[in-house]
Amino acid sequence: MNAKKKIIAIIGSASSHSANLKLAEKIADLTSDIFDLTIYNSLKKLPHFDPELSTNNPPIDIIEFRNSIDQADGIIICTPEYVFSIPSGLKNAIEWCIATTIFSDKPCGLITASAIGQKGHEELQLIMKTAMANFTNETTLLIEGVKGKIDDQGNLTDPDTRKQLDNFITNFNNLINTKIISMDK
Repeated sequence: MNAKKKIIAIIGSASSHSANLKLAEKIADLTSDIFDLTIYNSLKKLPHFDPELSTNNPPIDIIEFRNSIDQADGIIICTPEYVFSIPSGLKNAIEWCIATTIFSDKPCGLITASAIGQKGHEELQLIMKTAMANFTNETTLLIEGVKGKIDDQGNLTDPDTRKQLDNFITNFNNLINTKIISMDK
């Protein structure tokens, strides 16, 4: 039997009870047989990006954050859109990683779950492309009107969204397997 793949799900929301957190918890539940999924919901504790510290003397919270990404088989970013963009805490976390190569060719799933989300979703893809992350159209998912599609217990109440999430999970797992196979050659 193959070992479960180690996945880090980074929650972009600043709210401790966000729909994005519930969505990541749902993904963890749905994939418990194939993923060892850890949810990172602590962007607020990361210090403000300082380029002078980024490479030579990064704070311990940044070292730990980078290490969790580096050691993962794949990353899921699950975020809302704030003012037609990604949340500042998420951008700050990604900026701390740009001076490294930890996102380079790392299998990523990008989910924007928000009221609308289109501009934030486009920006997230542009940023992660710049970071050289490995994602495809099939490993990105935009969920508009998320609060009307997920209940307080994290259950998806919209059948189309559930199907889209199932497809996302399948394609994300395939992307990771493709990466693992290419590393074994």
